[in-house]
Amino acid sequence: MSESQNDWPPYEGPVAVIQPLPGIGDMVWHLPHIRAIAEHAGEPVTLLTKPRSLADQLLVDEPSVADIQWLDLNPNGRKGAHDGVSGFRRLVSKLRGGNFGTVILLHHSTLLAAAAWTAGIPDRRGYGWGRQRWFLNTGPFLPSGVKKMHQHTRATRYLQAAGIPMESAEPKITIPPKKLAEAMVRLGDTGGGYIAIGIGSSEVLRQWGPDRFAALASVLLEAGWPTLLLVGGSDDLLLATMIMNALGDRGGRVRVALGWNLADIVGVLSQAVFYVGNNTGVMNIAAATGTRTYALFGTTEPFDHASQIVPVRSPNTGEHDGMARLTVAVVLDAIRADRGRLSPQQG
Repeated sequence: MSESQNDWPPYEGPVAVIQPLPGIGDMVWHLPHIRAIAEHAGEPVTLLTKPRSLADQLLVDEPSVADIQWLDLNPNGRKGAHDGVSGFRRLVSKLRGGNFGTVILLHHSTLLAAAAWTAGIPDRRGYGWGRQRWFLNTGPFLPSGVKKMHQHTRATRYLQAAGIPMESAEPKITIPPKKLAEAMVRLGDTGGGYIAIGIGSSEVLRQWGPDRFAALASVLLEAGWPTLLLVGGSDDLLLATMIMNALGDRGGRVRVALGWNLADIVGVLSQAVFYVGNNTGVMNIAAATGTRTYALFGTTEPFDHASQIVPVRSPNTGEHDGMARLTVAVVLDAIRADRGRLSPQQG
């Protein structure tokens, strides 16, 4: 049976959106969908997500989000507060305490749908695959084939099925002028245009490594860039130190932004001439600010969600070995092909 947008009743406020994927990139991907839901609701939403998303930093100035609440499920290295039977009860209590009229799950989780049902939220919506559908009472429900698609595509398909207007599915991030100014003060004088190099990665298969990053940095400095900015997490200090040491005296032209608040990261990435680095949440932020982004995918399959991303891939041999065969020459060729040069200026 065909379903049109007129089949679905309006939201009952307050509206909660659950986006339980843990990464920063996951949150960036879902920004257009969260904004569209808030616009459709006519008011900002409450976002429930995991702490690793750093949504409290990323969305601190986001007008479509009124509040952020944490889902403490399946954290690394410990049992989460919402894991297990007692954790489920705590999760139900959290949802009940929000007095939500509508909850939208941008995910296929049965547990989260069951928690919303147990909490007595009257209007429960989501993708509706498998047993999740038992606990949802308002469509649309996506066909099973969508489950094979990327998470960003799933959310886009859901909004389309629900008849929720979305101007663009491409993530966009802007930073208020005051926050941008604060970020640039923290960065300091760069002596001109600078390149952001994303060195961090939570997965071994997505890590390019210090030797190749150092070789890339060396070529970029020789091409005339006055400053390079290494961006990553606080646990990337050793990696950054290895890269800078390999550059010798030229290491003094390298700055580091490791473990910075994401508001500052958004600011400095938005002003970089371009970004080059691992396929991470930082990479997604760079592209969402409008900065040209050379993303090192290796043998990870890229997907088409951001116009500023230029995927850089390893030769296809049928073997998924991450970054193992991605050479510095391939990365430099990708930048030259896109920009026409490596240097800051022609000539």
